[in-house]
Amino acid sequence: MIRLLAAAVLMLAAPAVAAPGALPAALFADSTSVVRDRFDVEVIGRGPDVVLIPGLASSKETWRATAERLRGRFRLHIVQVAGFAGAPPRGNATGAFFDPVVTALDAYLATLKAPVVIGHSLGGTLGLALAQRHPEHVAKLLIVDALPFYGVLMGGPAATAASVAPIAAQMRGQTAPMPEPMARAMMSQMVTAPGDLDRVVGWSLNSTPSVVGSAMADDMTADLRPGLAAMTTPVTVLYETVLEEPMKTGYAPMPHKTLIAMPDARHFIMYDQPARFATEVDAFMAR
Repeated sequence: MIRLLAAAVLMLAAPAVAAPGALPAALFADSTSVVRDRFDVEVIGRGPDVVLIPGLASSKETWRATAERLRGRFRLHIVQVAGFAGAPPRGNATGAFFDPVVTALDAYLATLKAPVVIGHSLGGTLGLALAQRHPEHVAKLLIVDALPFYGVLMGGPAATAASVAPIAAQMRGQTAPMPEPMARAMMSQMVTAPGDLDRVVGWSLNSTPSVVGSAMADDMTADLRPGLAAMTTPVTVLYETVLEEPMKTGYAPMPHKTLIAMPDARHFIMYDQPARFATEVDAFMAR
């Protein structure tokens, strides 16, 4: 809990050290690009559709290794949220973040053939909202280290959207620059290897602060727990063991779920435990 709280404060305070401009470079030379107002999508591979959504202030680079393994069997749609990791903010520059992004993502999913959705962190929460609101557009969902209500990490087990709203309001307005050494110290609680730490710190520092602040504030008050019991979409959740109690409690009402703890991993499970992560992704795709 402390780890994610510290990271939340970091991401809200992180400055855009390089002004976002052109779209981030493609991960694959033979991919195609789809540009929407609130995100862009890199499309690669052939087969059933799979949509991969990165987390808060994160790059589509999160999914590079996963995409390299899956592209021979699936058509992958790798999302880059506008305003994160150097991507221009476009439609996310002002106003609400969460609901408009969910609506925009669903419009994209509706053009595909019952895609599988895989989301990390905030991307997992967006995926959960998509599965609740538009189950006909999500065949199944893999959530990587995200809760149905992030507010419990800030306000405790009894937290509600209303009780954490004042904290969220403060986060929405917090855009003061943070020195890179402090950012690095906080992000080191989310990923282990030095090279991976360099990567995720760079994403955060290149994100647009106002977009990150809006996204975090909306995420904190987006309580998706009331809709869990009625869900029909199969959901698998991979999580770091430090969050075991809130994960099991939070997802308890969901009927079609598989919860899997990932020992020796921090928040970026795909970096800290790449082999185990790949195995679990393959098992999820086969279910």
